[in-house]
Amino acid sequence: MNLTDAQRRHLRSLAHPRKPIVTIGRNGLTDAVLVELEQALTHHELVKIRVNIGDREARNGAVEELCERTGAERVQRIGYVATLFRRNPDDPKVSLDPA
Repeated sequence: MNLTDAQRRHLRSLAHPRKPIVTIGRNGLTDAVLVELEQALTHHELVKIRVNIGDREARNGAVEELCERTGAERVQRIGYVATLFRRNPDDPKVSLDPA
């Protein structure tokens, strides 16, 4: 799924008041983190995650790996917080229509 710029803006506005619900710590991308993220994406579709990795390139790599392994799309990443979106085909919750 490729999001348009308008859809990204809309998703960013929806994600703004939300708090990160998954945190990646010193242990990196563990199986437990992936399971938790899978559940969060299935239930909420739009989630914020906190990546507590000091190096910027390592943070970018971790977010990209999460997207690849979960099938999610990165909406944005600012500092240590990234916003991911994955449509639940059975029970869509988030409208992609910015209207």
